[in-house]
Amino acid sequence: MRKLGVLGAGMMGAGIATVAAQAGIDVVLLDRDQAAADRGRAHAEAWFDDGVKRKRTTPEKRDAALARITATPDYAALAGCDLVVEAVFEDPALKAEATRRAEAALAPDAVFATNTSTLPISELAKASRDPARFVGIHFFSPVEKMALVEIIRGRETGDAAVAKALDFVRQIGKTPIVVNDARFFYANRCIIPYINEGVRMVAEGVAPSLIENAAKRLGFPLGPLQLVDETSIDLGVKIAKATKAAMGNAYPESPADGVLFGLADAGRLGRKGKAGFYAYDDKGKRQGLWPGLAERWPVEQDQPQLVEVQHRLAMIQALEAVRALEEGVLTDIREGDVGAVLGWGFMPWSGGPFSWLDILGAGRAVEICDALAARWGARFEPPALLRDLAAKGESFYGRFRPAEAA
Repeated sequence: MRKLGVLGAGMMGAGIATVAAQAGIDVVLLDRDQAAADRGRAHAEAWFDDGVKRKRTTPEKRDAALARITATPDYAALAGCDLVVEAVFEDPALKAEATRRAEAALAPDAVFATNTSTLPISELAKASRDPARFVGIHFFSPVEKMALVEIIRGRETGDAAVAKALDFVRQIGKTPIVVNDARFFYANRCIIPYINEGVRMVAEGVAPSLIENAAKRLGFPLGPLQLVDETSIDLGVKIAKATKAAMGNAYPESPADGVLFGLADAGRLGRKGKAGFYAYDDKGKRQGLWPGLAERWPVEQDQPQLVEVQHRLAMIQALEAVRALEEGVLTDIREGDVGAVLGWGFMPWSGGPFSWLDILGAGRAVEICDALAARWGARFEPPALLRDLAAKGESFYGRFRPAEAA
């Protein structure tokens, strides 16, 4: 990587520009007007200033990194970029316009990447002059701190585009995994069910503190309610509406939607709005679970056992990882495990969802899932692959990653 273009100077785009400049890459940070582009550069400046204050870097290195970032609204400045990462709003029309305008300034061999977290890469690639050089590069927020990056191969994405993405991600010091295109890719298709299961329990009358502490005792860094507060409740609403529009009658109706929509309608949008599942002070510091939750969704007198709550929260993610492998979204269980641990903190002690299922044993995992499915629904039905491993007494790593000769 020599020169990077970043389209969109919001929190995500500014974060990408920051880590690239820190790695010695020249960056063109572009937004709709100079003021918006400058705000993105100011984000980078604040990050590096904090680094100097905490002695993570020196004033000289800070100044050199900031000098590599050019903030501008002019697409012509993208000339000479060997990679452009688009990080504009999750609107297909807006992304298509940004793609066309950027590619008009790029050399034919440049690679164009989209940072979308939910929209199918293959559909977005239709706006590109060369879908073979169009790839997904999905960063996690905050970019400066999160170690994982998903590289998404669309139906027509070529090997050269994937190779460029891999080189870039390694150059900025992140860990890449490569997955095939599908709705929500890999990480989000596992994270969203985790959030929904926790929110669904609120609707069922499970004590929010039990939900959160059950997750934390498993080793998750954030309970599902805190996680949705951090990512924003209105984002959850947008994802639910977009998914329902895309899936139509196949959309699985969930009590979680009623809770998320209710909080959003009440103006409780999460940490950014200083009001969500948790209460916050004027500075945005979390003050504990919002007492008003119990008024809207009363807590039942009879509460479930801790282990049942834990099984629901962990298994809903692990089963989605297995389905991703079955469907060919994942091509390597090691990437599935690494992605889960680094991407959203899936029980790090377990080694990831496939390792955890191997620890349990496929037979025991099927028993747990059958019991959950009988009580809570088909979403816990064991995938055919898991049942097959149980029937044959095999494990994921035993079948897919047999021990190699020394």
